[in-house]
Amino acid sequence: MGHLVRARRDHYLPGDTAEAVIRAVRVGGRLTCLSLLSMLSVFVLRHRALHVHLPRNASRMRSPHDRRRALSSRTRRGVRLHWLPLINPPGKSACVSILDALAHSVLCQAPRAALATLDSALHQGLVRMDEVADMFHALPAKYRVLFALLDPRSESGPETIMRLMLRGLGCEVKVQVAFEGIGRVDLLVDGWLVIECDSRGFHTGWESQERDRRRDILLAARGYTTLRPTAKMIIDEPELVLAAVKRALATRPR
Repeated sequence: MGHLVRARRDHYLPGDTAEAVIRAVRVGGRLTCLSLLSMLSVFVLRHRALHVHLPRNASRMRSPHDRRRALSSRTRRGVRLHWLPLINPPGKSACVSILDALAHSVLCQAPRAALATLDSALHQGLVRMDEVADMFHALPAKYRVLFALLDPRSESGPETIMRLMLRGLGCEVKVQVAFEGIGRVDLLVDGWLVIECDSRGFHTGWESQERDRRRDILLAARGYTTLRPTAKMIIDEPELVLAAVKRALATRPR
């Protein structure tokens, strides 16, 4: 039998429990929001704090690093507490449900980042669209406008963010468009501009670059123009990417 970890008084967890889960239980709650979603390989734009859900009657909260120290303004640094009533009863789990984690992530992120997280969870089949619709009814009404912007066909967080940036420009954007003899492209803008959101995991190595360049040449032969911003550019330099897109759109030959 494996050893146990004493997270706090009367709370023991298996020795192989993830450290973030142990720290959340030590505080006095359950792991949630970006902390839990990142563990499940759901896209989150920024993740630094420990996100913990607490019941309304929570008491005797402790430092996530030391169960002997009370949670104070000093020991609370790096901890984000969530008090929203849960959608799904967690039972004895040390984590909230993924639907509750997604609900909390909407409150914790800017709209584009929240939509990228939701698209990621939907695309991976971790939740259904009808469940997400119900989730939005549990959130303040001002967030419900986001539901219409979801698209589970988006295969990555940066792709969702890029799609929303393009919509902000008033462009017509189609997602995951298939071209005979070439394959699918991430985004097709105004019927002629192809945007591929490249990530390190799928576009490294000479063979991958050769394949990508061949696709671009084949698309060019059919009258399409391709832009390939990296995921890092989309996230860290959105103004640069948008400037390139605007210039391309403005200079399209008639």
